Amino acid sequence: MIARSFDGEPAGLTRDDVPFNIHWYWLTNTAISSARLYWENRRVAKAGFFDAKGITIPVGVSANPSEIYTAPKSWAERAFPKLLHYNRLPKGCHFMAWEQPGFFTDEVRATFKSLRT
Repeated sequence: MIARSFDGEPAGLTRDDVPFNIHWYWLTNTAISSARLYWENRRVAKAGFFDAKGITIPVGVSANPSEIYTAPKSWAERAFPKLLHYNRLPKGCHFMAWEQPGFFTDEVRATFKSLRT
């Protein structure tokens, strides 16, 4: 989706959004720590990164169509026995909260609606 914004097809981001966001990583010296998850899991990705792991906390899954791996509901149900919410979105990618903040907000609310008192 970031590449699309530079190709003149903004889908939630503008050309100015990308360097603006990058500059915050530069100014706060957090670029390396933000990439740490990817570095630490570089070998895992080749050997079972997407295996269902049985996470036992309440979870919601938003399946974004432009993500590298769009999780099917059957996988989400195996991976997350306490799956509260699953939804396939019409658009979005890896940085959904940044790219599609409206969808992100709706998904968080839908996920935890059943837990509110």
